[in-house]
Amino acid sequence: MPPQGAIVAVLAIAGLASSFMFTLVVPIQSKLPELLDASREDTAWVVTSTLLAAAIITPISGRLGDMYGKRRIVLVLLALLVLGSVIAALSPGIVGIIVGRTLQGAVVGVVPLGISILRDVLHEKRVDTAIALISATLGVGGALGLPISAFITERSDWHVLFWVAAGLGAVVFALVLWIVPVSVLRTAGRFDFVGAAGLSLGLLGILLAISRGNEWGWFSPPVLALGVGGLAVLLAWGWFELRIAEPLLDLRVAARRPVLLTNIASIAMGFSLFASNVVYPQMLELPVATGGFGLSLLAASLVVMPAGIMMMVLSPFSGRMARTVGPKLLLVLGAISLIAAYGFTLLFSSEVWHLVVANVLIGAGIGFGYAAMPMLIMRSVPQSETGASNGLNALFRSLGTSTAAAVVGAVLATFTVPYEGTAVPSATGFQLSFVLGGVAAVVALVVAVFIPRHRSAQERHPSLPE
Repeated sequence: MPPQGAIVAVLAIAGLASSFMFTLVVPIQSKLPELLDASREDTAWVVTSTLLAAAIITPISGRLGDMYGKRRIVLVLLALLVLGSVIAALSPGIVGIIVGRTLQGAVVGVVPLGISILRDVLHEKRVDTAIALISATLGVGGALGLPISAFITERSDWHVLFWVAAGLGAVVFALVLWIVPVSVLRTAGRFDFVGAAGLSLGLLGILLAISRGNEWGWFSPPVLALGVGGLAVLLAWGWFELRIAEPLLDLRVAARRPVLLTNIASIAMGFSLFASNVVYPQMLELPVATGGFGLSLLAASLVVMPAGIMMMVLSPFSGRMARTVGPKLLLVLGAISLIAAYGFTLLFSSEVWHLVVANVLIGAGIGFGYAAMPMLIMRSVPQSETGASNGLNALFRSLGTSTAAAVVGAVLATFTVPYEGTAVPSATGFQLSFVLGGVAAVVALVVAVFIPRHRSAQERHPSLPE
């Protein structure tokens, strides 16, 4: 077997590549209608399609990894990333870009699968630190990728972004094939195709309602039909999953108190993280005359980059803390740090360095919180369920981020001031967004306090039957 450090490094690079996909098109997002000769409503799907694909495919790929081998599914997801990037790079129109971005979104599943691989192959004393590192890549890739994307778009044609993504995916595919060992732990049985279809349809309806509600109208017939229909499908899906022998997701395992509370905290933590991703860059880029700082995208991305650096720096410390005091305390500390970040910004946001401090606190909060979640999950589920359970946890984080994008976007679109014939977010909109991010962090803190501290009996005594 290759050195364990090399396995961790390769899976961390895979995580960075996957999270990079979320900020890949941020530098050209406002220019997409002009670049693609399409309406702003149509070009919004360039971002929405990636979020939808990530949320739907992640829990399904986790189950496939448990059944058919985690490395094999990681390679499939990386291949989809390369294929999608090439399609987008070669496409002059919006349809090809949306198809490519949808395929790119599938790669987000490599993070929960990578975490599950670590549990299978690493020595017990190294697992927590490695998981903390891989979890940190969920935020680091976006924070570090934003200035890279901005630099590329300022220096060359925007299609180069997708060629870079394709090259990155190809390199990571080769590294995984070379370094990561073949998964030997498999879950027997047949894949639940009906369950996968039901979960996909239900999530698609709810996520479409959340992501498009601000633009279509929250009480418009399409949004209500999608939201209510998606919820009805998920209820029927849950009823079905509880009554078959080999479900896509074992909902009884997901209903265990530590797992359920961790997933609820994940929604709040994901909301709090993405609220910062939406608000801080806009504040930094808005003209000074409107109360912003008038920075370029590249300069603004460098201001928020310390959040990603902090996540990476804290990852080994998080692993050591988890072994000594447990992951529950990590999640509590992460929520407290996020509360401090938003509280600080509400009091101090008149200088650029104020936002640098806030982003350092955001990085600490997400670094601790995202490291804790998979540890809490894997201490509460049997080893044969780690892929699916981590995928479900990633899904809940995606629900949080999607909700934040819609809610904060609606707030900033509602509270505006006129500027040169258009409307831009006002100070009131930013302040309310900070309050929402802080409230989400408070919810994460309260939920984290009630997560049981001790490991499950099954983990303490693996020989016990389920």
